[in-house]
Amino acid sequence: MESSSREDESMPETTEPQYAEKRRYRRAKIAKPLRVRPSDPRDEHFEDLPVSINASKEGIYFHTRRPNYYKGMRLFVTFPFASAHDPMNCEYVAEVVRVESLPNGRFGIAVHLKLTVNYGGAPGSIGPS
Repeated sequence: MESSSREDESMPETTEPQYAEKRRYRRAKIAKPLRVRPSDPRDEHFEDLPVSINASKEGIYFHTRRPNYYKGMRLFVTFPFASAHDPMNCEYVAEVVRVESLPNGRFGIAVHLKLTVNYGGAPGSIGPS
């Protein structure tokens, strides 16, 4: 009996999270298409059309096969995305905050939505009014 209680003492009571929690808003599991493009002209141009895994008011997490992403990369993100000419598209300036290597040559990308780019001239947006 005593040996089993000693084993219990050596077991950690809690586990530490892999990443420090920085989110201010809860994430919702939501599978919606998005369009992602680099905003910095120094980055190689691409257009990625992944589907979100989850999203919050200030961020989106998605999977991709593109190896182009890096932490700190600035992007234009349209979420949700139906077509290039859909007036309901909402485009954001975003920054990659995490890149995870996943099985089968895929990557998990977490982006922080920094600014809404709304060409309709809504208050708080950028673009012509």
